[in-house]
Amino acid sequence: MNNTNIFKRNGYVQILAMIAVISWAFAFPLIKIGFEEFSISSNDNWSKALFAGIRFFAAGLLLILFAKMIKLKFSINSIRNAGLLFLFSLIGTALHYFFFYLGLSYMDGSRSALYDSLSTFLLIILACFCFSSDRMTYMKAIGCIFGFFGILIININKSGFSLLFPGDMFMLLNSICSAIGGLLTRVVTKRMNPLYATGYSLLIGGVILIGVGFLMGGRITSASVTGVLVLIALILISAIGFSLYNMLILYNPVGKIAIFNSFIPVLGAMLSCLILKERFSYRYVISAICVTAGVFIINSEKAIIKE
Repeated sequence: MNNTNIFKRNGYVQILAMIAVISWAFAFPLIKIGFEEFSISSNDNWSKALFAGIRFFAAGLLLILFAKMIKLKFSINSIRNAGLLFLFSLIGTALHYFFFYLGLSYMDGSRSALYDSLSTFLLIILACFCFSSDRMTYMKAIGCIFGFFGILIININKSGFSLLFPGDMFMLLNSICSAIGGLLTRVVTKRMNPLYATGYSLLIGGVILIGVGFLMGGRITSASVTGVLVLIALILISAIGFSLYNMLILYNPVGKIAIFNSFIPVLGAMLSCLILKERFSYRYVISAICVTAGVFIINSEKAIIKE
């Protein structure tokens, strides 16, 4: 059995997708711990960008070195492909994670995790307009409604519907960039080796974040042993999670893979409450149930149209 079959066969697809999902779920509490261990204050946005940039630059470099070690070939072939790779790096890594790190720093990890699921449902809707393999069905529409309702629930309190500024604004922008980045993943990985494309997108995005963060005054002036270990864990999470996810996106309909991302907020909220000792709200339970229901509805046989 070759690698292509592994990324197309249902049994392997579910296992690999869940490995990526579980690794990403751990990122929510680890990033919060990283801010504390590197003494990055909640209002120091450019140091957050610098911290994120170091993570993704290192993860990208790790993937590129691994691709070279196993002797994979890489070629961009045209200026258009180079432009697509840069756009993928800018939106899918730099802007996506700039807004994500800022949003996460203003919110509880559990709330941020549930909010982040919005990008999954946005990606599924956008993919229906962009790819013939991801046509909209009634089941997909119902699943997305459940997902959006789950996001709505976490913004309702005793006084009614409310948004936390600027945290909610940053998480909304993060979700939009993440969804667009998901679409670009499918396009870019069809034009060049997926492992190299992932590596270079993380590396270039990391360089952008480091450059902008440093030029705007961001600095990391202290670090603990725990902080360094957290950063290493985050680098490995990016390298493993993105390589698996992008390979799965290449060989399967976007909606079939993207829907697994909806498990990230459920697991991320649970891990944030357990690791960070955050207060767990009953609204998170209802939101998690709605998001999970959306996952199963969209991933049902009636919802997925095979290529």
